[in-house]
Formats: sequence, C-alpha cells, structure tokens
Amino acid sequence: MLFSYLAHRRACLDKRRERDERIASLPQAYHEPLSAQDKRLLSQPISSIIHAVQTSSLLPVDVLRAYGKRTIQAQAQTNCLTEVMISEAENWAHAAIRSGPLAGVPVSLKDMIAVKGYDSSLGYSALINVPAPNDGPLVRLLRNAGAIPYVKTNVPSTLYSYETTNDVFGVTENPHKKGYSPGGSSGGEGALLALGGSRIGIGTDIAGSVRVPSHYSGVYTIKSSTQRFPKTGSAGSIPGHDGIVGVHSPMAKTLEDLETFWRAVFQMKPWEYDHTVVNLPWRKVELPLDRPIRWGVLWDDGVVAPSPACLRALKMVTEVLAKHGHEIVTLNPPSPYEGLQIASQILFVDGGKFFSKPIRTFETMPAGIDLALRALKLPRFVMKYTRVYAGLVENFHKKTVEEYYTLVGQRDDYRVRWFTVWRGVQARDSSGDSGVDFILTVPSALPTCGYAVLFNLLDYSAGVMPITRVNKITDKLPSSFRARNAIERNNYHMYDAEAMDGLPIGVQVVGRRMKLIRGLMADAGLAYQGISL
Repeated sequence: MLFSYLAHRRACLDKRRERDERIASLPQAYHEPLSAQDKRLLSQPISSIIHAVQTSSLLPVDVLRAYGKRTIQAQAQTNCLTEVMISEAENWAHAAIRSGPLAGVPVSLKDMIAVKGYDSSLGYSALINVPAPNDGPLVRLLRNAGAIPYVKTNVPSTLYSYETTNDVFGVTENPHKKGYSPGGSSGGEGALLALGGSRIGIGTDIAGSVRVPSHYSGVYTIKSSTQRFPKTGSAGSIPGHDGIVGVHSPMAKTLEDLETFWRAVFQMKPWEYDHTVVNLPWRKVELPLDRPIRWGVLWDDGVVAPSPACLRALKMVTEVLAKHGHEIVTLNPPSPYEGLQIASQILFVDGGKFFSKPIRTFETMPAGIDLALRALKLPRFVMKYTRVYAGLVENFHKKTVEEYYTLVGQRDDYRVRWFTVWRGVQARDSSGDSGVDFILTVPSALPTCGYAVLFNLLDYSAGVMPITRVNKITDKLPSSFRARNAIERNNYHMYDAEAMDGLPIGVQVVGRRMKLIRGLMADAGLAYQGISL
C-alpha cells in the first residue's frame, strides 16, 4: 500500500515537471505578451485563417505561434493543459497540407485522444508513460485536412465528473472566475477555448461532457449522435460501453467556427478513416414553410429545477423566438426522472469496477465520483432518504448480464416513447398535432447531469450555446424556495448568485438550430460577449 502511494506521488510530480519543462523550453516568443498582430490573428474566424493559408498569405507556423502564445497564458490562468506538443507541432506546421479544408488551423484535443508518442493518462498516475503507438483516426483526418494538433487538455479522473481535477495535473479553474469549475469532463477544452488559446477543440460526451463545459465556460458545441464523428483509438475509462455510447464532438469559440469545422470534417469523408462512422454527408436541414417553427421546452426535469439564472436564460430565448413568430410549447415527454434512473444504472452497470482499476492507494477522485463510488459500496437501505433519491440509488449496484439486458430493453422502450413526442401530440399548448421541430432546455440546472445525460440515453444530437451571465441581483434564490427532494436540496446548497456573478449561462438546443437563435438574440441586442484578448 505504501509503495503504491509513493509510486503515485512520484509519477504525478514527474508528469507535472515534464509538462512545465516543455512549456519552459519553448522559444522566448511564446512567453511574450500578445502583439497587436497576434490579437488580430486570434480574432479571425477559422474560415479566414484557412483562406489565408490556402492562398499563401499566411503561414501555418505563424498561426501556431499566436495560438501557442495565448495557450501558455491560458495555462497559467486556469491549469488547462496536459500534454504540450507545441515544439513538435512547429514541425507539423511546416509540413501542413495547405490545400486542405482546415489548412493551418491549430486544434486542441481532450487528453484521451490518441496522438503518437504522447500519453493519454486520463488523470490516472498508473497510465503515465504509456504513449500512444500511433495517431488515432481522428488525428490522421485532422492532419490530412491541414490542421495542426498542438496541445491536449485536462480531464477529471474517470471522466465521470463535471469538475476537472486529478492528482496528476491538478485542478482546472473556470476561465471567468477562480474557485469554480469550467465543467467536465472536457473542462480543459472549455477553459482554453473561452480564453482564446484555441478556436476549435475536440472533446467527448457520454453524459454532458462537451455540453456542460460549454455551459460553464461560455463556448459552443454540438454533441453528435453516435456514428457521426470519428472516435476509434481514443483511450477511455470504460471501453466497450455500448449501453450509452460516448461520442467525440467539437467545441468552438464561436458558432461560425463550429459550423466551418463540422463541414470540413464531412468534406474529409470521416467514414474512410473510422469504421464506426456512417457514410452520411453534410446536408441542409429544411425548415417548415407552411407553419411556424415549433419549439418544445423542457422547463423542469422533476428532479432538480433549473436555477434562477439558468431559467432566466431559457426564458430570454423563448421570448425572442415567440416575438419573431415561432411557436413555443411546453414539452410533456416521458418522465425525465425515469430516463435518469435508466441512464445512471447503465453508466455504472459494472459497479464502477472498470474505471476504479487504475486507481492507486490514496489517489483522490473528483468529489462527485468519490461519492458515487462510496454509494456503490453501501447497503442500499442506507441511501433511501427520499422517494426520488431512493429511486436512483436502490438499484445502484453491479448488474448481472441479465439485469444489463433488461436495462437496455428499458432504454429502447423509453426511446420509442420519446419518439412520439417528436412526431405525436404530447406537447401542451400546441396549435397543431405534429409534435415539435426542436427542443429547448437547460444544459445543466446545477452540478447535476439529468438534463444532459437524457440526450445521451436517447442518442439525440444536442448543442449548447452561451446566452447570458449570472446576475447577483436578478438571479437570487427566492426566499420561498423549498427543495422537493434530497438531490435538489444538496444541489441548491451550492447555488449562490452573488458569488457566481458573471459566470456564463447557456441553453441546450436539441436539433442543431443554434444559428437561428444566435441571430435573433443578436438582433434583439442580447448577443453573448465572451472573454476579450
């Protein structure tokens, strides 16, 4: 036990030293303040960078140096990096394919994505010094498109947390306010993007892991449905988990960059790089012309009500949509609480055994996952505080194969019932009988995953976009608030509008119509403003 702990501490210290030495050894230019030219380059959308590189008016290495400089500043502010590949990326930049659809674009990567010669430790000390033997399919696609991978970003141990912290690399801070999380598990990406050290980063999502960091950090993302984006070859805490399938998806500084990147990836025919991707090219969504667009709103999942700040952001969007002739209806779907029950059991179907394997003696875990692991070891009667809480934990244990198959059957039945919401009449206040076109809800009410994991369980594409910021006056919790259950009570103990003042707030759009919302919000003078350089 003692030797395990000593090995853990030594590995953590060595890995941090390696990262710090890689940063310190970079040319002096990377350690200087941003120049006016740097700021101009960093402010350009990636479409402009691509065009400039393709027409030879800008060199990929100059783009890399500007973004590398800002990345080093973001690291100093938030501790968002794991693997620093900038030195080798300079060679990659000189050899970059300048005719590709992502020519010269630096792309940051979540720690788990395989880059030849670099670790994907996932924050476990036991996985240090196990470099990837080859680039994964996604990295090969990026290189062939002309992009330049240059850093990997921090994650929580196990990847099952909205707080990005581990013993190897430490805590990643929210880029807007220290002492708060940037989200997780793609939290390093969220922090780096918000500070402009990257404009495009790749994260993963199995229960909100690109959407919650976008919500917390004030950036954009679209979580794809399965089989749309390359994922083979990446490390993971639970490989082979098919009950709820994790996906790789891009995150971006702006919505324009997100769309440019998605189009470029499909132009590269990702199904020729990764067998899990279906051959389905980019296509334009046709909106109804004979009636208003109908938005179904999930105002409350019945477990944790959205905080006043999150609810205000949602209302801001629905009010702008309604003002422009869109139809807003209250969604009446199958119980979101039932979905959370199914999803939580599937995610921990092995009782946490697999992602616990690499944990060494006294290695600390994020608070949320530590609580879950403790709960898995307790007698079930100990956890039965309230009906809602008990409903989640009474079956929170390792499953047999038969129990797992039963859960997958429940998942499929739940998906069928949700399908009727899209195509049927289960939306209150609707003037028609054809369901809804798109769904709006919060990305996360507080540090709880119900609103996010629901759309992993259903395998729906879902995006998050920033709308506003917490206001310490308007977003105070009313004195009349009374928690409905233990989960809600525990979450609202953490809500403090005054302390959270200025933190970003986003909305979740199911169906990828964020561009429409962004335009209408801007027209109404409500456009979100990110962190300036």
